[in-house]
Amino acid sequence: MRRWNVLLIALLVMPGPAMAQDTLVIPERPSALATLSLREALDQARSTSPTYRQALNDAGPAQWAVRNAWASFLPAASVSSGVAYTGTGEARFGGGLTNTTPSFLSSSYSVGLQWQLDGRVISGPGLQKANRRAVEEDINSAAVTLENEVTDQYLATLQAVAQADVARQQVRRNQLFYELAQARFGVGQATLLDVRQAEVTRGQSEVALLQNIQAENAAKIELFRRMGIAPPVGIDRIALSDSFPVVEPDYELAQLLETAAAQNPTVRALEARERAATWFVRSAKSEFLPSIFAQAGWSGFSQQFKDETALVQQTLGSAQAAAVDCQFSNDILTRLTSPHPAGTIPDCNVFAGLDATGMALDPTVEQQVIANNDVFPFDFTGQPFQASLTISLPIFTGFGRSLRLSEARAFQQDADEAYRAGVLFVRAEVNTRYLALQTAYRAIGVQEKSREAAREQLRLAQDRYRLGSGTSLELSDAQNAVQRAEGDYVNAVYAYHRALAALEAAVGQPLR
Repeated sequence: MRRWNVLLIALLVMPGPAMAQDTLVIPERPSALATLSLREALDQARSTSPTYRQALNDAGPAQWAVRNAWASFLPAASVSSGVAYTGTGEARFGGGLTNTTPSFLSSSYSVGLQWQLDGRVISGPGLQKANRRAVEEDINSAAVTLENEVTDQYLATLQAVAQADVARQQVRRNQLFYELAQARFGVGQATLLDVRQAEVTRGQSEVALLQNIQAENAAKIELFRRMGIAPPVGIDRIALSDSFPVVEPDYELAQLLETAAAQNPTVRALEARERAATWFVRSAKSEFLPSIFAQAGWSGFSQQFKDETALVQQTLGSAQAAAVDCQFSNDILTRLTSPHPAGTIPDCNVFAGLDATGMALDPTVEQQVIANNDVFPFDFTGQPFQASLTISLPIFTGFGRSLRLSEARAFQQDADEAYRAGVLFVRAEVNTRYLALQTAYRAIGVQEKSREAAREQLRLAQDRYRLGSGTSLELSDAQNAVQRAEGDYVNAVYAYHRALAALEAAVGQPLR
């Protein structure tokens, strides 16, 4: 037996025809160009995760809603102004009467204040502050969810890396198995079937390694997707730098449940929504209160005729009519008070603004008419100030207020039940994940023993095969068993870490 051992060793270390066959090149892990820690991944995710940023976007409108609710106690102010043009035409009235109007430009302005006070205005700040609080809790919940997702994917990536390392080790074992089978075949201690068996086993392990490398890269890609960025370098050149120790969990379930009731983001968000629903009911009840509405306004206008000649002619016609009325009044007064007429007007043409002939306007008056027409667009004629105060109390609105109050109460009851359901769900989650963590920790011990047993089994199978008392099938089975045991151990370790991360998410705060 010792002679065969010496011969096998010599064949393994000396080049020869049997050993000069294909040499396996195991795909090693490329050197890292960048490293990523869990803290860096979480910080990056909070800055760039699209889902989390969508939740953050709700904070601005919620804050402005509170400001708007307080501003509702102040009067609303409005300013308006406008210009208009009216062309030449005929205005038609009933009975066939018409009136020719010249073209003109007009402008106007108005300044108004409105103030309203009712139940919705009074309850508005409380309602909007409750809604803002609910939005803040939703954002906190989104942050915890993001942290849990990134942490879980980080651990899943580490698990994929560890499984790839297990696959590399298995390829090395199968390469040694193949070389050993060739050596034994070279000295007549094994058949060609053993060599082919070793070759097939090695090929299967190579395929498994490639699949594990692909799973590792896919896990890294998914991690960066959840972070909200593209990988800065080739995905295979990025290494995760953190490692996590396995520590026996010594948490108290009662304490975890108490902490979850106070800190779980889902429960806190549902509680905030419940408070907002209470304010919604108060707002609906306030519709039964009276409302006060007050307003005040200032306004003015200007109107300028485009055709000044037509304006002068229109003024001339009005002046001539006034002169005729003046002369008529003078005639009557002269007859009543003759020979000494009292109250007569000496010159009706001058009185009406006409020249001495009475056929045209006095030049001074005509210039004044033209100057008075030059008012567009800012020479406004002010209108009287207006103000009003109204107090109203709707008596019957077709049961609209009662309907809205009933809907608000139903919404509040739904929010109460949602909060109660959330508390029950979180308690169940904490219980379940607490038990899963205990199970995962115990499974590590079991898998560690299985791994050691499989390694010992492999060592014995290798010794037996080298000494010629074992078969290639026995050695192949031992190698497959150790690969499964090492893979199961890796899975058990990361099942523990992921169970702990899930428990932290359910509780709402870190536990390590």
